[in-house]
Amino acid sequence: MIEGIRKAGPFEWEIPVGFTPGMRVPGRFFLSEELMPTLEEGALQQCANMATLPGIEKYALAMPDIHWGYGFPIGGVGAFSIDDGIISPGGVGFDINCGVRLIATPLTTEDLGRIQPLLSHLFTRIPTGIGTKSPLRVSDQDLDAMMTEGASWAVNQGYGLKGDVTRCEEQGSIDGADSTHVSGKARARGRPQCGTLGAGNHFLEIQSVEEIFDPVAAEAFGIAQGQVCVMIHCGSRGLGHQICTDHIAILEKAAKKYGISLPDPQLACAPITSPDGEAYFGAMACAANYAWANRQMITHFTREIIARQFSVDYEEMPLIYDVAHNVAKFEEHMVDGKKKKLCVHRKGATRAFGPGNHDLPPGCEEIGQPVLIPGSMGTSSFILKGTQTAMDRTFGSTCHGAGRVLSRSQAKKHIDGGDIRDRLGHQGISVKATSNKVIAEEAPDAYKPSSEVVRVVHEAGLSLRVARLEPKGVIKG
Repeated sequence: MIEGIRKAGPFEWEIPVGFTPGMRVPGRFFLSEELMPTLEEGALQQCANMATLPGIEKYALAMPDIHWGYGFPIGGVGAFSIDDGIISPGGVGFDINCGVRLIATPLTTEDLGRIQPLLSHLFTRIPTGIGTKSPLRVSDQDLDAMMTEGASWAVNQGYGLKGDVTRCEEQGSIDGADSTHVSGKARARGRPQCGTLGAGNHFLEIQSVEEIFDPVAAEAFGIAQGQVCVMIHCGSRGLGHQICTDHIAILEKAAKKYGISLPDPQLACAPITSPDGEAYFGAMACAANYAWANRQMITHFTREIIARQFSVDYEEMPLIYDVAHNVAKFEEHMVDGKKKKLCVHRKGATRAFGPGNHDLPPGCEEIGQPVLIPGSMGTSSFILKGTQTAMDRTFGSTCHGAGRVLSRSQAKKHIDGGDIRDRLGHQGISVKATSNKVIAEEAPDAYKPSSEVVRVVHEAGLSLRVARLEPKGVIKG
């Protein structure tokens, strides 16, 4: 137990004001006793540091997948007043709109047969790995359209179905994107990478639906027992990373200009309505929209290959949903009984809007938003639904994944990727990756158990379990 924190509920803990100097609100995080040994003191301190930032409302929050990050902890959520609050790249992360989507298929696991040929075709078609480039040629005009229109741009270019856009958070694009704040270097990194998976924790995974917890919600989402699905996890590639790098340099100076005292320089920020804050938001929105277009293009390539290999129709593979993990957005939430427009930062966290809220996909108005929580290559992934409890307590937010317990360098030092590949093979999970080193970095042993992380958000009511999916084949960057 870390000194100074106190229990606020069965799965909720409070970091009181005074834990670190300058806190404006308490910190709150969600964790079970079983996960408590995984809590890093540094991540807890980052949650407390969030609470010192101007304009933060109610609590600095962290989900059960909390671990150390840049500025904010991964799993962190902070909502800031438009009137006197800030916006910070450290609250979004370098991989802007890293997110996850799930595609349904009409196939069952029996239909799949040997999965290696499917993985090989997908691995060949979808460029994978650090710095990989797309065979597609994108003009400057196309890049501008990707950055402003997001998923709609890709669909209008023939990379998907019209209905896909309605199955994306924010309809697959954020208003306010302004490419005049995107540097030439960022554009040069983003132009050749559209439609690529990338590296690190990004993946494409063939999964089967093994358990249904909520049949009504599962039917509304389009999920059935035994169904084969495809989960895609990636983000804004080099474009988003460069935008974050560029604007951190600007906002480090801006924080001093606006007299904002920071306990950690990684919390560089500016008032939301200042020219510097608006410039970062406009550029960040460009990266977020690029990421939605990128995932849409990968979806298209995946559908084409499955349709060809299994003689099913392209239209028989609807998008279940697409959620962002790393983003700052303007949303309305109740604060002290009044509806307020806030800038909600989710950094390694997922929006989890409950029934009756805006921006829910068709057929989910009375169910709540689909929430997708990926596992870690060898562990379960989950579909959940958003709740009113999340609206009341976490600005409509929940966890985003399992959460690391080993850094990538620690994982490479202690884990053999070849051994992991063999172990997963014995479990019936095929892995195709650019190297064994990548498999070691992303081994299941490097993460918290996804089932326990999901149990915490389910028991706390931040999102409720709908279905469990198990991996059958995985592509890693």
